[in-house]
Formats: sequence, structure tokens, C-alpha cells
Amino acid sequence: MKKILLSLALAAGLLASAGAQTRDWVTTWATALQIAEPHNNPPAPGLAGNSFRQIVQVSIGGKSLRLHLSNLFNEDETEILGVEIARAATMGASPEILPGSTVELTFDGRRAFTMAPGEEVVSDPVRFKLAERENLAITIHYGKISATRLTSHPGSRTTSYIAAGNTTDFSAPAAKTDHWYTISAIDVKPRRRSAAIAVLGDSITDGRGTTTNGQDRWTDQLSRSLLQDRRTRNLSVLNFGLGGNCILRGGNGPTAQSRYARDLFGPRGVKYVILFEGTNDLGGSRDGVATAEQIKAVFRDIIREAHARGIKVFGATVTSAVGSFYQRDGEHEKGRQALNAWIRESGEFDGVIDFDKITAGPDDPARINPAFLFENDWLHLNADGYRLMGTSIDRSLFY
Repeated sequence: MKKILLSLALAAGLLASAGAQTRDWVTTWATALQIAEPHNNPPAPGLAGNSFRQIVQVSIGGKSLRLHLSNLFNEDETEILGVEIARAATMGASPEILPGSTVELTFDGRRAFTMAPGEEVVSDPVRFKLAERENLAITIHYGKISATRLTSHPGSRTTSYIAAGNTTDFSAPAAKTDHWYTISAIDVKPRRRSAAIAVLGDSITDGRGTTTNGQDRWTDQLSRSLLQDRRTRNLSVLNFGLGGNCILRGGNGPTAQSRYARDLFGPRGVKYVILFEGTNDLGGSRDGVATAEQIKAVFRDIIREAHARGIKVFGATVTSAVGSFYQRDGEHEKGRQALNAWIRESGEFDGVIDFDKITAGPDDPARINPAFLFENDWLHLNADGYRLMGTSIDRSLFY
């Protein structure tokens, strides 16, 4: 079994990142992983002994693919009885697949296998003509799996489906959950020389405020924009946003400081990195400027390690939280202004994406444009705001 034992500290050495365009494997879809919180565990009947269909929308296409499954945070073994992929009929609104499109995956030649705690497995390559932005259905048939401490991505913004037993029939009413479990990445053999953009972020990147089953996060919008330009149509966009995530300490999921090696340098073919995080650190800080200095230190580490791999790093300014619950004593805003000034002016990044300016209100630039607010929380954007973010990014950064 081709199993890769992953840890947050060693991932960069285990999964090579290309740092340049290549015709070899390139990751077209990936997600950040964490332990599922109790309220984000699968609904009844659960995963054990049942079949689970998850839908993802890839960025670039390819002529062959392979799937990564992860048991990174599980404390027990996970037994897999089989895995199939197929073309999904929707972006997640139903479990339906296109007839005749199902392909069975094997792992080191075997359909069934067991993942030990902390392990990842990569499927054997299969011929599968995957189109740009195509919806792919991944069906996993589970044997034994823990009911808690599951490796997951809670903020999938995409509905997944549980069918009772080892089955490929999801026509009967299936339990629904808007979370992903076990899946971590998809690599493709591209038709042309290609590369990947890896994005480190929090809930704004994860897509809070977007449309469930709409695939309209700002990273999705960036991907669509890149595909419209012949000079950038070969770039995938990988979303490593985690809701409530922090760079330094606390928050939800592993901190960005502890996970960046895996998320940014682990995927295949990464040539560019976008850093867009910090609002949760600043929101919980008693000294915003001091916290901004600590964030700078982490970003400098990422820049140094990325440059050593031939990867360019773009800094994205932190969007406003004025008017939100983070405004308590003004420390968030002090730190945000200090961090954004450094991102814009230091020259340490290979380029700047000024999300703060892009999303600012026309009458009060210190706040997010009210037209783009999600639930008036003055922190997250709605689908229109995310569309603006993704489509406003200067594609020439990636020429």
C-alpha cells in the first residue's frame, strides 16, 4: 500500500511541490483538514458500514487523475471497502451522477484497505477526462470508522450524502450533511504545462456567506477568471481556508503556523501562494500591533521557505471588521492597519492583492461595502462580494 505518513511538521518533505509549470501531476482540488467538532460529526446513520457520496468542483482539467484520502486526525483505523468516482449531475444539490461515468479506484492495486491513524493514501492513477470546473462525485464505502475525532473539512458549502450499507444506489432518501470527510486532494495529469495557486485563509476564504452548492467562493471566482485568459488557464486554485482559523494560537483547526507546510508546500505543482489571514488573531488580541508583528514573523517564514522552493508569495490585505464583534476595544483595527501597511509597503511579497481596498464601502472606506455584507455581521461577505474579490485580482500577477 502506497501510504504516506503525514504530520504537520514533515509534510513538505513528503509531498514535493513543483514550484514551476509541469506536465507531471498537478493538484486541481484540495481542502484544509481538521478534527470535526462534535456538532459537525456525520448525522445518523453515520459513516461506519455505510456509503458516503461527496461532490467537489475542480479547477483545471486533465487526462488522468488520482485521489488523496486522509486519516490525519483520526485516532483509530479507518476501513475502506471501496471508492468510486463519477461525473456529478449537479454542484451538490443532489447525489445524482451521470450514467456510465463511474470509475472504480484502487490503492496499490487493491479496492479495500485500512488507513492507520495519521495516514494518507493516494489512489492508483486512472484515465478520466476531467474538464475544467467539472463536478466530481466521490463515493466511499466505509467499513469500520470512528464516530468521533474524524478528519474533516466542516465548511464544505457543499452537500454530501449518506446511503445505508455498501451500495451505489443513492436514489432512496439519503442523510445529508454539508461537510466533507476523509477526502483531501485530487491530482490531475494536465493536458498542457500547468501549475497551482495555494491559498491560506480563514472563514472568508472558506466561503462563509457563499451559496451552498453554488461553488462561488472568491477562490472559485478567481479560478474562473484565470480560465478566461490563455496565459493563466493552466493554473489551478487550491482553497486552504478554515472557518475560525488563527495563524498564531487558538481558533478552529490547526493554526496556520502549524499547517502551512502541509497545505502550501504539500500539493503538487504549487507555483504561487496567497496569504490572506489574520483577522481572528487580531480580533482576539489585547495588543493589535504586537499581534501584527507576530503575524509578520510567520509570513516571513513562509516567504523564505516558498522562495527556497521557487514559489512566489502574494500578500492579501485583511478586510475590515469595523462594526463587527471584533471592534470591542479598537485593537483589531490597530493591528489590521499595521499589518496591511506592511503587506502593501514592505516589498517582502512578490505582489499584493488589496482585498481591503476592493471590498471597502464607497462612503466609508473603513468598513466593508454594505452591499456585500453577509447577515450584516460586518465581517463576512455575500456571494456578490466574493465574486468581486475573485474577479478583481490582477491576472498579470500570474503571467
